[in-house]
Amino acid sequence: MKRKSELPRDDLRPEYDFDYSKGIRGKYYQRLLKEGANVVVLDPDVAKAFHDSVAVNDVLRSFLKVARSTRRQLTRSGRTARKRTAA
Repeated sequence: MKRKSELPRDDLRPEYDFDYSKGIRGKYYQRLLKEGANVVVLDPDVAKAFHDSVAVNDVLRSFLKVARSTRRQLTRSGRTARKRTAA
């Protein structure tokens, strides 16, 4: 078991050294807004209901399945009534 005072070894090679003081926060933020991204941010109350992205995807897929089947039922049974002609 490790002692609390032990720090993890730095196994990175010297050529991978990155100077974090030169990094720019949000450098690509505006570009993502323009081009769009594949990231969706959930509101906190919605995020509490799901423990990970797999759960969110499962619920959305089941919702899409129900929506497709409901739409099919409505279009199939939506027959137009014939107008009666005067005899």
